[in-house]
Amino acid sequence: MTNELYPLLFEPVLKDYIWGGRNLEKLGRQLPQEGVIAESWEIAGHEDGTTRVVNGRFQGKLLTELHEELGLDLIGSRSAWAQERGKFPLLIKLLDANRPLSVQVHPQDDYALAHEGNELGKTEMWVVLHAEPDAEVILGVSHRINKEEFRVAINNNQLNPHLNRIPVKTGDHICVPAGSLHAIMGGLLIAEIQQNSNTTYRVYDWGRVGADGQPRPLHIDKALDVINFQQIAPQLCPPTFIASENGVSRSLLCKTDYFVTERVEIAAGTTFQGNCTGETLEIWGVTEGTVTVNDLALSAVRFVLLPAAMGEFLVTAVSPATLLRSYVA
Repeated sequence: MTNELYPLLFEPVLKDYIWGGRNLEKLGRQLPQEGVIAESWEIAGHEDGTTRVVNGRFQGKLLTELHEELGLDLIGSRSAWAQERGKFPLLIKLLDANRPLSVQVHPQDDYALAHEGNELGKTEMWVVLHAEPDAEVILGVSHRINKEEFRVAINNNQLNPHLNRIPVKTGDHICVPAGSLHAIMGGLLIAEIQQNSNTTYRVYDWGRVGADGQPRPLHIDKALDVINFQQIAPQLCPPTFIASENGVSRSLLCKTDYFVTERVEIAAGTTFQGNCTGETLEIWGVTEGTVTVNDLALSAVRFVLLPAAMGEFLVTAVSPATLLRSYVA
């Protein structure tokens, strides 16, 4: 099987949530002629959206079909727990936060399993691809507060003093463990790496209505069950240097129980050598520049999936390039 595996490209799935805009066109996405697009699901195998292979011998197959066919050869032995649940482990998105997202929280695995069927929890991370001046995110609470006090603030429409706001700029990254109260605010283009889940509990939606003219549903009881009120005034963490040699520099952005994401910078004409040994898939995303992954050309902004049993691979920079490298922890 190993010799038949190769770097996989996918056709994105677009989502037209009300907070989107037209800014994903700047990242090379072809959008419908009219309307707003909020998310481009780049690599996804979820019942709410599944991407389709566009290259090589598996062209035309949905990721869910490919996962069913290849199993651990695709996702790797570290994802045996996901295989048992019939889940692809990760989901990769681009987000156009043209307007603020709702103030929300995602559950942990055990809560999702108990309340949302065979759904995963959702630990995620964001990489800011573009930020307008004064852009910010909400992460955690601003001071010590308990569940009952927070419920009163929701009911009184007085949440703002309790929300921890963090200014962000292009290039920043934000780690968002399950249970984090959060919101991506307006004026941001973001790459998101996350568990393969689409479960969101909204706490507050800025008083707006959906396409049907009605307020979007809130999920306050469930949200209060899972919010981590000990996450008080968190701030951005800088990347952690890993190594730099032969024109390749690596930094750790986020390490979670579910995935690790690195930033890899490669000088023009130099090569990163890797090996998919069967333990984990790797997902590489080009955020700046142009590279080849084996013989596949890849430019910003595009993601490629390397199957876990694929074997050795080469990422060669055609021009100076910055990439995100994600794999299962």
